[in-house]
Order: sequence, then structure tokens, then C-alpha cells
Amino acid sequence: MGSLGLIALIVNAACAMILLRYREGDANVRAVWLFSRNDAIGNAAVLLAALAVAATGSPWPDLITALAIAALFIHSAVRILGDALRELKAIP
Repeated sequence: MGSLGLIALIVNAACAMILLRYREGDANVRAVWLFSRNDAIGNAAVLLAALAVAATGSPWPDLITALAIAALFIHSAVRILGDALRELKAIP
């Protein structure tokens, strides 16, 4: 599981790096960049949480990580919706 998580982290981080220069583009491109960035952050956080759970035997690192990832995705979703609404209003 850890090796697949590490592979996913590498792939998502590479995608985020490729898309980094387009993060100021239109709403669609910004959304794709945010998805890739969030996936890479989530992969790293899950790997760290797994290590913390293994080291402590407590489920709390996993639960805290899940809440943090959910908050990150909600924040990004609100940002994407705001960007899309601004672009819709700019259409004559």
C-alpha cells in the first residue's frame, strides 16, 4: 500500500509541476491544477498519517489528516466555483 501511495505521490506531484505555469489560466485550467496539487498533497499527507498511526498505534493521525484533506478540497471547490462564476459574468 505504501509503495502505491508513493507512486501516486510522484505521479501527482509531476502533474502539478507541469501544470504550475498554467495555474493563472482560465477556470478550467486552474481547476485541473488545483486537482493535481490537492491529490499530491493528499498523497503525502496519507503517507505521513500512515507512518504516524504505525508509530503511535492511535487512529488520531489518520482522522486529523482526513479532516485536513477534506478542508483543502472544500476550499479548492469554493475557489473553483468563484472563478467559474466570475468568468460567466464576464461573458457578454
